[in-house]
Amino acid sequence: MFNLLRRFRPLPAPIDPALWRDTRSSLPWVQALDGDRATRLQTLATLFLRDKTITPIGDLQLDPLRRCQLAALCCLPLLDFGEEGLHGWSQLIVYPDAFRVQSTHVDAAGVLHEWQDELIGEAWDAGPLVLSWADVENDCAHPREGFCVATHEMAHKLDVLDGLLDGTPPLPRPWQRQWAKDFQAAYDALVAEVEAGREPEIDAYAAESPEEFFAVATEYHFSDPSTLRAGMPAVAEHLERLYGPAPFATAGAHLGAT
Repeated sequence: MFNLLRRFRPLPAPIDPALWRDTRSSLPWVQALDGDRATRLQTLATLFLRDKTITPIGDLQLDPLRRCQLAALCCLPLLDFGEEGLHGWSQLIVYPDAFRVQSTHVDAAGVLHEWQDELIGEAWDAGPLVLSWADVENDCAHPREGFCVATHEMAHKLDVLDGLLDGTPPLPRPWQRQWAKDFQAAYDALVAEVEAGREPEIDAYAAESPEEFFAVATEYHFSDPSTLRAGMPAVAEHLERLYGPAPFATAGAHLGAT
């Protein structure tokens, strides 16, 4: 029934061609896509703008260009995965800058600990995706430094589609087994490096948990694929299979294309 209802949903209004040209020229990752993949991304961004409520917080103003930029960035990890990656949530919340959240933890002794975290992005299991606009802009200004908060949080959304936030998105069973084996080995090696006080190949935040490892590796796939492939070739291969070729690693990338 769900699939039948989807079939009869009205088609979304297409993104204005001039707006899409401006969006593409403003996002280095999108500039680097070939024509077919850029067209696919445009279709996904159109669905995103139809189906997601984009809510700015405080004094932040999001004009059509900014909204389209956000949609395109969030859809980058869906180029090969498809629109199924948009299921299960309906809102993108955008703060002007980093935001504070109240965190709690009950330790082994049953003691409740409470503290405040300052975040630049967050993805709720069955709720909104949250981004800092200032950090989105910073990622766009420095697109090859291994950071892209929008793709990081979208990796969490893909991860939880199977009901578990564990660093493994829904995959065919044989691939899932190999993914789990290769990612666990790379994650364990990273944790050992961090615990030994050595500088890891990728951002040390990836050692926080398997799910953060997957999300940080996703950022490197899009923003610094050569570092990821040099340090973690098996992980890089899985992500290329999941996301398609990294835009900056594609020999035929057409920077500045419209």
